[in-house]
Amino acid sequence: MTSSLVRGRPRHATAHIRVRVAHALVGAVAGAGWLAIPVLAAQDPATASPPPHTVDAAPSAPAAPSAPTAPSAPRDDESSAVDLILPVAVLGTAGVLAAYSYVRRTRRSPGVVSRAPAAATPAESDRQARAALVQADDSVRASEEELPFAAALMDERTVDPFRVAIRTARGELAAAFALWHRYEEGEPQDPGDRRQALVGIIGRCAEAGRVLDARAGELDRLRWAEVGPALAVAEGAFRRLAARAAGARATASPLHERYGPSVGARMAGRVEVAMDRLVFATSRLNEARRAADLGKHDRAVRQLRCAEGAIAQAGVLVAGVDDQTRRLREAAALVPTALTGAEAVLAAAREAGTPVPSGADDTLAAVRAELTAGPYDPLAALRRITRALVRLPGARSGVLDTAADLVARADAAEAEDFVAVHRGAVGADARSLLAAAVRTLGAAHPVEAAALARRALESAERDVRAHGLPESDAEGSAGAVLGGVLLTGEPDDGPPVTFGGPETRDRLRPGTD
Repeated sequence: MTSSLVRGRPRHATAHIRVRVAHALVGAVAGAGWLAIPVLAAQDPATASPPPHTVDAAPSAPAAPSAPTAPSAPRDDESSAVDLILPVAVLGTAGVLAAYSYVRRTRRSPGVVSRAPAAATPAESDRQARAALVQADDSVRASEEELPFAAALMDERTVDPFRVAIRTARGELAAAFALWHRYEEGEPQDPGDRRQALVGIIGRCAEAGRVLDARAGELDRLRWAEVGPALAVAEGAFRRLAARAAGARATASPLHERYGPSVGARMAGRVEVAMDRLVFATSRLNEARRAADLGKHDRAVRQLRCAEGAIAQAGVLVAGVDDQTRRLREAAALVPTALTGAEAVLAAAREAGTPVPSGADDTLAAVRAELTAGPYDPLAALRRITRALVRLPGARSGVLDTAADLVARADAAEAEDFVAVHRGAVGADARSLLAAAVRTLGAAHPVEAAALARRALESAERDVRAHGLPESDAEGSAGAVLGGVLLTGEPDDGPPVTFGGPETRDRLRPGTD
């Protein structure tokens, strides 16, 4: 086994050793060069010993006349010694440069980690921002799903900090989605500002996750000291929801004849997915009860969280059937009045000389024909009416404003429910459009909000089609993966989602239990 000291050594420690060796080599070469300079300069030919085999002349002998000796001979020897200084200095400099080049090459070798990693490309930053948005949105949604089960075992004062954490995380996420929506619309335009916008998005998402992570351990301590009470709460919620799901199926059946095949198919699809989640919940509740009876605490907690996530999503779908059915009835009662109001707005615009949108008259005529032709989708009819007149004076008053608000809320709810129960496949674009629809609806722009919600739903449906619908299985595990109830593509072994951010939401990963 590798020791902790070896594991803790920085990767560039070897590079530091080579640097020290190179520095020592440079110092040695430079020192030798400087020491050689005075030695060479001290070699004076005038004081040097005579060459061997030379016989001195007798002192009494008169000096024989000879050719005059060049007085510059000693200076020539002096120049030779001085001339040696330059080559030595050159050699020293060359050594220094060679050692420096070696060090530079060593530091740049592939085996050494750079201290300053390369900046992310715009495409990479874009990908990171998308991933951060999806992860943060999943964390907030999972935390919102789990908290009601925990709240059933606690008093309001105990639950309040967790609600505050979710609200804070939701606020950070909303700000991140607003930044992303502006970014996707081309704002800001400066490349530097766009990079900073992506940094801000990632930072907001990280803060949302941090807030939830900070509370995750505390919630576990409060929830899982004993599995029995939490299991009883989940089983009670399951029984109540199963009865409601049977009622939702009975409610959805006649919608095909009353409002047309498109409405009937949408409602039937909701009921089908809800039943799939309930089948999954049944299996996991049984596993949790069995594990609890055997004293396998960790396994019981994990299976129970799987069941709770599926129950929460089934509840969203069942409630959606009831809510959409109610809105369909309201819309059907409102369509004739909305048609009359729209025709009055067109007539007033013509009298005032205001340009009328092209196709507005044809739209109203087509909707009026649908009223007598048979079953039709009243929400779709109101959507067409309000869109056709949105730019005319008077389109935001009276019955038309009521119709626009009803359509916007219905479209936003439908998109929200679809994203919630298919989030394992839905990407950042659909989620961002949905967040923009909610903001726009809050700003009292219902027609624009409805358009954004429809775009969000269409984008989410494309993501699911591209991901692929799961094959039906006996326990509904594949649907739970698509819905994000399980975090991995391994339904039997993947961890269930939990309250928390990216650092803690998969903490129930299977162990050795």
